[in-house]
Amino acid sequence: MKEKICMVTGANKGMGKAAALEFAKQGATVIMVCRNPQLGKVAQDEIKRLSGSKTVELFIADLSSQQSVRKFVEQFQSKHSKLHVLFNNAGGLFTENHILSVDNIEMNLGVNYFSTFLLTNLLLDRLIASGSGRIIHTSSMMMAKSLNWDAFTGKQTLSPMKMYGLSKLAIVLYTYKLARKLAGTGVTVNALHPGFVHTDNATNSFPKMLRPLMTIFKPFVLTPEQGSQTALYLASSPEVEGITGKYFVKKKEKSSVPISYDEALQERVWTYSAELTGSE
Repeated sequence: MKEKICMVTGANKGMGKAAALEFAKQGATVIMVCRNPQLGKVAQDEIKRLSGSKTVELFIADLSSQQSVRKFVEQFQSKHSKLHVLFNNAGGLFTENHILSVDNIEMNLGVNYFSTFLLTNLLLDRLIASGSGRIIHTSSMMMAKSLNWDAFTGKQTLSPMKMYGLSKLAIVLYTYKLARKLAGTGVTVNALHPGFVHTDNATNSFPKMLRPLMTIFKPFVLTPEQGSQTALYLASSPEVEGITGKYFVKKKEKSSVPISYDEALQERVWTYSAELTGSE
């Protein structure tokens, strides 16, 4: 990974931090994208110390805000002409009913999907310029099996868990469409399910009364380092060079839910997302 530029969103903790550290150890220039400046700086210092790397850069962006995403991209583009790896790791399970972002989008969809769509599309020129860019999207085995269009477009409210599942389905639909769009550019894009990882998201998936039980389950779930392995594999392994538009679990290509392969739906989701974010 030497001389490559690798961007990780949500890089101050969990799988994002683990991936950023590994990229740094492998000699890459690491672009950490974090929401909290203080926590981001602490993580940046730790990654530099543990990796011995001096090329770990910290950028601040609130992925629930399209304006913040655009500002970050402008800052990145002013410093870098290429991007070799984009690991869209940031996301969350927002468990309170119908929390809206500053852009008036339900938070699970806004942070997990629409920010991924906008950020990735804005960075495509830098990824193409690298000649062999790799995009990795974090989805989940909890992705919805159907797409409720009214909920996706904000006309209906579902439970937070269902909105989370909807966001993860949208990511896979986007992945497959984007792979076709990027054909011939040298850029690949794949989605993954990292496994059940001991993170804040995993804890939040439990009802509040049961969250203390996570300490009991901890020995049986993946660490962030283990959970990041598929992303690292997709980012660097020669085995997946040229492989695009796929869904991976435990470094193996797997089938996603049947509806995710509907190309008409992929096109419909893309068109709506482009209109909502102002990004083609």
